[in-house]
Amino acid sequence: MAKHQFQTEIGQLLKLMTHSLYSNKEIFIRELVSNSSDALDKFNYLSLTDDTFKEEDWSGKISIKLDKEDNSITIGDNGLGMNENDLIDHLGTIAKSGTKAFMENLTGDAKKDSHLIGQFGVGFYSVFMVAEQVDVISKKAGEEQGYMFSTDGTGEYEVKSVTKDEHGTVIYIKLKEDEKEFLDKWRTEEIVKKYSNHIAYPIMLNYTKDETTGEGDDAVTKSVTKSEQINEATALWTLSKSELKKEDYNEFYKTISHGDDEPLVYLHNRVEGAQEFSTLFYIPKVAPMDMYRADYQPGVKLYVKRVFITDDEKELLPSYLRFVKGIIDSEDLPLNISREILQENRVLANIKQNSVKKILTAIKKLKGEEAETFASQYNRVIKEGIYTDHINKETLLEIVRYKSSTEKGLISFDDYISRGDGEKKEIYYITGEDEKVLRNSPLLEAYKKASVEVLIMDDKEVDGIVSPMIGSYKEWSLKDITTIDAPDSKTKEEKEEISKEFKTLTDKIKEILGEEVKEVKTSTRLTSSPSCVIKDSSDPMAGMAAMFAQMGQEMPEVPLILEINPEHEMIKKLDGLSDKNLFADISWILLDSAKLSEGLEPKDKGAFAKRIAELATKAI
Repeated sequence: MAKHQFQTEIGQLLKLMTHSLYSNKEIFIRELVSNSSDALDKFNYLSLTDDTFKEEDWSGKISIKLDKEDNSITIGDNGLGMNENDLIDHLGTIAKSGTKAFMENLTGDAKKDSHLIGQFGVGFYSVFMVAEQVDVISKKAGEEQGYMFSTDGTGEYEVKSVTKDEHGTVIYIKLKEDEKEFLDKWRTEEIVKKYSNHIAYPIMLNYTKDETTGEGDDAVTKSVTKSEQINEATALWTLSKSELKKEDYNEFYKTISHGDDEPLVYLHNRVEGAQEFSTLFYIPKVAPMDMYRADYQPGVKLYVKRVFITDDEKELLPSYLRFVKGIIDSEDLPLNISREILQENRVLANIKQNSVKKILTAIKKLKGEEAETFASQYNRVIKEGIYTDHINKETLLEIVRYKSSTEKGLISFDDYISRGDGEKKEIYYITGEDEKVLRNSPLLEAYKKASVEVLIMDDKEVDGIVSPMIGSYKEWSLKDITTIDAPDSKTKEEKEEISKEFKTLTDKIKEILGEEVKEVKTSTRLTSSPSCVIKDSSDPMAGMAAMFAQMGQEMPEVPLILEINPEHEMIKKLDGLSDKNLFADISWILLDSAKLSEGLEPKDKGAFAKRIAELATKAI
């Protein structure tokens, strides 16, 4: 018997399970039954596609045995099974970052934390909320040797060879003394019906019951072993919508989402004709914790004629819909389809296209609180879709939401258009990293004065790439206010006159600032601020910056133009200032403070602070 140390993170997880997560202990049955179902799905596929197993007289099932005398529960299946390496890889360590992500996302709220268990593929360890000892006896299909994994949930586990006749896995759970409730038939049956009623294999509950025969003095009471199926064992997505209630869909969702929340929306669809397939999709109310991880777990399972094929194929839906959970079941794909063929298969491509349109249509129909919930959770990935999915770009543009300079909450492009200038047909926006900075930007001053709405796009990492490539929406052009003239009442001739009047001043400031700015000029976009910086949209570096961002590389610096407000008292006084050193200090302050207003950093923060201190001293 070989002893092994648990992976560090699993050791932390086990400690958490043992000492902290007590709010929803019953989910250990849900998680173990779900694992058994997955193992049965995998062997079912082999039994239909692999000649080695085709002759086997096999019928998948899950068994749960309650033993009150031994204070134990045993959950078993005749699925794929595991060998020694599988036991160590799957139970002693977690190759993916699931455990780490789980630990990072803990909130300190036991009830909320327990809902995360299944989401990160660490469901097996939930058994330690109720167990003082766990033995996992397993034999992999096609192999002769069986193995037993044993642990009391502390720092070590043991693996040894054992004899096992049938492939599959049996989990023996020695319960803690205060967890006897799970040995009651009604309690276990209630849990299975709640979470696992639509598992597609029979779940057999084995228990003992005292039965009395005879009467009076002849009465004899014996302990009789009973076995009964406690789930419906019907794949829910194969049933017609008329047979199902909202509660049925919600309970099935809890099974596949490993949680207790209801979905935001569900879509059940059956297509018949040239191609036949069924889909059942759910949109969670809360985004999956791993949605922005490179190793995210896809939420959609692929079946062919009710036979499970895969649950880790990321091509079943576009990556921007990776938050969707559910089932695709095709009648036309071959059972032995390979992953390489899957990615190029015309049948699956048509199913994917149909599914995307159904999902986006359902999202478009969301109203009120549901629409707000969706936007709060998934707005960012929808923006990814705008960039990558040109076929559905217009629909995605109807779905996406943004903050506004004049309205509360999130608004759509259609909302903006309903209030906008129908003659100009322009949608104005500003991008950056900080909403507060953007709302206080000097660049917004002229728009506020003219009562013109501007979209506040504060997810620069995404908006900076996506927004410029949108171009237009329903004939309305998108305009980045950092690259265009702001609305004002002055004529072209009046602007030219002001520019001439202050040319000596702007030339002197440019001479001092040198290469730090491309140009210094007067502005009509400012009302209360003395200066601002804008990007030169005609400069080739601006286009290159967007290109570098798309490639995930560090962006080159885009040349800035410094604009000064000729109506500001500071600029008027600066124009007549004879002190060269003071003139230089104020010129730099005009640039650095304008940068700060846009969320940019001064090139020399120390020098900026020193200039401010010196000016304050003189003022005092």
